[in-house]
Amino acid sequence: MNNLALLGLDIGKCTFHLIGHDLRGHEVLRKQFNRNRLLQFLAKLEPCTIVMESCGGSHWLARKLISFGHQVRLIAPQHVKPYVTGNKNDYIDAEAICEAASRPKARYVAIKTVEQQVLSTQHRLREALVRQRTQTINRIHGFLLEFGIALPPTKAAMNQIHQILDDPAAELPQQLKQFIEHLLEEINRITLEIKSIDYSIKDQVAADDAGTRLMSIPGIGPIIASALLADVGDASNFRSARDFAASLGLVPRQYSTGGQTVLLNISKRGDKYLRKLLVQGSRAVMVRIDKRTDALGTWVRDLLTRKHPNKVACALANKLARIVWAVLARGASYNAQLTA
Repeated sequence: MNNLALLGLDIGKCTFHLIGHDLRGHEVLRKQFNRNRLLQFLAKLEPCTIVMESCGGSHWLARKLISFGHQVRLIAPQHVKPYVTGNKNDYIDAEAICEAASRPKARYVAIKTVEQQVLSTQHRLREALVRQRTQTINRIHGFLLEFGIALPPTKAAMNQIHQILDDPAAELPQQLKQFIEHLLEEINRITLEIKSIDYSIKDQVAADDAGTRLMSIPGIGPIIASALLADVGDASNFRSARDFAASLGLVPRQYSTGGQTVLLNISKRGDKYLRKLLVQGSRAVMVRIDKRTDALGTWVRDLLTRKHPNKVACALANKLARIVWAVLARGASYNAQLTA
């Protein structure tokens, strides 16, 4: 296999399909392996460039193959799909990966470290717990509404439930009260788990130099800083601040033709979790914008006089993303005087 230059690897849970190309792009290898035999084969293979889609298990496998001496690249699935020809099967997917990787403008996903994956796992678990708590709260609202009790959609409404359950005028069945009490205990348990994860994330970010620098940016606290460290890392994979903002879907979609430029709503591409956090952070900045005397405050106040607050929040999230790129890529802290 000395003439093997590029290896496309289609990842499955148990089976893996390989297509190998030489320097001229001709197919010289076509094999299928299970997980154990794949590692044995690639450990003995002469070092080459291995490309696979960024998906579940790809980051671990990439680190493993790098330890074998190979050059590994991860490519986003949406960049592979246009090169799938004919009916879809695993070998055709591997061929499409090779074809996409051979393009001169191919863009790749940074390989995550073990620490980044652990942080990402914490965030996914926290997000799942928050959704579970919201679902439980909605159940309580729905059950009480069936008995003529309409609670306002606020956090303070949860504090009134014990008083409602003890009120004889509510005429609630005893068994229903037991169900509601059980759901309230579930909410308290989930809240304690979320707080535990929050404390763990806060401690990890405080001990990280990049995390501390990220928290110097307005609107970015431990949760957002930790999520950025988990999914972005050092930001060296992005050529510019605009490329980073575009990867998060915070730039306008474009539908231009005939020399006429038409800009639409934000593209909403990339990681929606990071995009959501940055928009929430921008809204937190806007709440206290009257107290900011720096260039960022002046810029936001000027936008608010001309645009809807939702548009301003997205524009500010875009600017925060660009500042994040500068902080991570250049190793500096946020300087309010340099923000324009």
